Amino acid sequence: MKSFYMIVLTLCYSVNAFCQTEDSLSIATKTTPKITLETSFPIVSLALLNFQNTSDRIQSKDWIAENWNTKVFNPYKKQRKQYPLHITFDDSTYASPIPRNKVVTSRYGWRNRRAHNGIDIDLITGDRVMSMFDGVVRYVNRHSGHGKTIVVRHFNGLETVYAHLSKQLVKVNDTVRKGQVIGAGGTTGNARGSHLHLEIRFKGIPIHPEYLFDFSDEENIVRANSIWINEKWTTAYRHNSKRKSNVEVCTTEAEAAQSKADEKKIYTVRRGDTLSRISSKYNVSIATLCKENAIRKTATLRIGQKLIVTQ
Repeated sequence: MKSFYMIVLTLCYSVNAFCQTEDSLSIATKTTPKITLETSFPIVSLALLNFQNTSDRIQSKDWIAENWNTKVFNPYKKQRKQYPLHITFDDSTYASPIPRNKVVTSRYGWRNRRAHNGIDIDLITGDRVMSMFDGVVRYVNRHSGHGKTIVVRHFNGLETVYAHLSKQLVKVNDTVRKGQVIGAGGTTGNARGSHLHLEIRFKGIPIHPEYLFDFSDEENIVRANSIWINEKWTTAYRHNSKRKSNVEVCTTEAEAAQSKADEKKIYTVRRGDTLSRISSKYNVSIATLCKENAIRKTATLRIGQKLIVTQ
């Protein structure tokens, strides 16, 4: 195995030397080694050859090889979820996925009685869509509701999902660089007007994008190099898609445990429930219930509806 890594490193230096004489983006597209899924031989590591510090990449966990499947949107469906999740970043910034100011028109959260597992960013059809980090393209297809979709897996295990595209400009198993154009924005799928639907997933679990990244300015900040995530930030009905969530990032496992203990309780509406009855049960005012859940005092409650209650 040691000799295999020496061969890989030798190839790395050769490819990097060649890349310095040509346009890096075109070479990354034209000379990217392909990942062979039918073999157990770890050839997937060769997809890292176009990147610097390849020896460091090889020595770290090979997230690219884990559950690698280019045919399905979520290859982790049968895997048990374990919390808290832990994600690390080498970069302190991300590349903006669009070439204009980021205007979030709909946030991660409960929307129209369904989970909205990402954020919608305004754009004009045909606008360039870029990869937020270095990675390997895992999925390029049409996906239910999302229309033309691209999924890029990054070297920390995170996946970024770009949906409602008008064009897909990469293929599965292509390596891409941070900021590289991978598609064009559009309205495919269930899109009301042109926008980019952006999802952030880890082992198939959708994470609130604004918990990891600041989309409110042009600095494109990653909120921390080490981030711990509990269920609050992976459960859409705990958030309102019309309102920005109050983000307090957990940078240690202890903070994540304390945050879990402090989480607000979620109540599922049953037959015969009213705001007055729920208010009395949890000793919280109707006004607070309405504010927490962005509903009116005259709102009709639906059986199965999720409400945030404060004890």
